[in-house]
Amino acid sequence: MAIGYRELADVLRAGIQRGDYPPGNTLPKQDQLAEEHGVNIKTVRQAIGLLEAEGLVTPVRRRGTVVRQRPPMRRLGVERYAKSKWKFGLVAFAADREASERAWKLTDQTQTVRRIPADAEIAEAYGIPEGSPVYERARLVKEGDSPTHMLNSYYRPQDVEGTPLVDPAPGPAGHGGGFAVLTAQGLEPDSITETIYARMPTPSEAKTLQLPIGEPVMVLQRRTFTRDGRLVEFARGIHAASRFAWSYTFSIPD
Repeated sequence: MAIGYRELADVLRAGIQRGDYPPGNTLPKQDQLAEEHGVNIKTVRQAIGLLEAEGLVTPVRRRGTVVRQRPPMRRLGVERYAKSKWKFGLVAFAADREASERAWKLTDQTQTVRRIPADAEIAEAYGIPEGSPVYERARLVKEGDSPTHMLNSYYRPQDVEGTPLVDPAPGPAGHGGGFAVLTAQGLEPDSITETIYARMPTPSEAKTLQLPIGEPVMVLQRRTFTRDGRLVEFARGIHAASRFAWSYTFSIPD
């Protein structure tokens, strides 16, 4: 009796977990899998589609079905924002890479800077009228050729005009990134509120992050404040769910 696509997916998943198919390598060709397991090509495609939705494999043109790198990259919590990092030149995404023992380079982050009218969410965060001008710094971060996340930060013009935060050159905003720039402006970040939730991606997000069908995204909203409670950055991030493990270390409050 032939097995179904879910059973075939179980077999292939177990092989990936055992290391039969190492990260970066390809699964056998679909016709080989069909012959080996006594199923038709449709069953193989459905099984691979299930693994793709789980974030275990990715179809790559002219290569085949590639096994993804595991485990996912660690995204640090409070540790990634330590002043000892950005005050001495290490930016947040690089802190995640180093904690995950992954290589990185400044050009892993591209960006687009533009002046835009504040939407309702940005306006609410800053307590300004909707449509007020703000600077948007939109970044796409990759690991090798694979996008890992998008992050858009929004600033009031009077806080960042003439600084590296509005320089469209690729990579972080100068030595130490955006927090170092804000500190040089007399707006040193002191506290952060992050809100995180999951949802399915929009078509545009799925295309930009090269997501397989069925993979959700983790959405991050970040508000960064000075010691006196002034908001100096509002950020929205879209992360490929299978490419990160979110890690938080903190003291338990009394």
